[in-house]
Amino acid sequence: MVKIAITGPESTGKSTLAAQLAQHYGAPWVPEYARTFLDGLGRPYEAPDLETIAQGQLALWQEEEAKNPPLLFLDTELLVLKIWSEHAYGFCPSFIQQELRRQACDLYLLLDIDLPWQPDPQREHPHLRQFFYDWYKRELEQMGAPFVEISGSAAVRLQKALEAVETVYHP
Repeated sequence: MVKIAITGPESTGKSTLAAQLAQHYGAPWVPEYARTFLDGLGRPYEAPDLETIAQGQLALWQEEEAKNPPLLFLDTELLVLKIWSEHAYGFCPSFIQQELRRQACDLYLLLDIDLPWQPDPQREHPHLRQFFYDWYKRELEQMGAPFVEISGSAAVRLQKALEAVETVYHP
C-alpha cells in the first residue's frame, strides 16, 4: 500500500486536494478527524484533546488500511498535531510523537500558503502562515521524510500533486 500524506498549515487546500486525488485515482482518502471532533466538542479545546484527536485519526486510518487498498490518501497526519500541540501548549504528548515516527508515509505533499486564507471557526492563525509553513518544512526535513512542495492555483496544485504521486505509485 502506498500512503500519501497531505500536510501543511491551515487553509492551504489539504482537504480539497485529498478529495481530488482520491477521485482521480479511485482511491480512498481519510478525512481530518479534528474537524468532526471539534465540531462536537461544545467547549474550547484543551491540551488532552489533541491526543484524543490523534487516536481518532489513527482509528480512521486503520479502518481504511484494513481494506488493503493499493493507494491511500491521508488528509492531514500526525505532524499537524505535533506542530499544533507544540505551538499551542509548548509540548507534544509522547503518544503523538511515537505515532508520528511510526506513520510511514511514502510521500508527503506539503501545501504552500499561496492560496487566499479562507475564514473558518476552527482556523486560528491567518497571520502566521509563513511561520507555520517554514516549521512544517523543517520538521519534514528533520524526519528525513520524502516530500514535495505543492503551490500554485488549484489546477496547478492538482497537476503537481499528480506528478508527485506518480513518482511513488505505479499501478
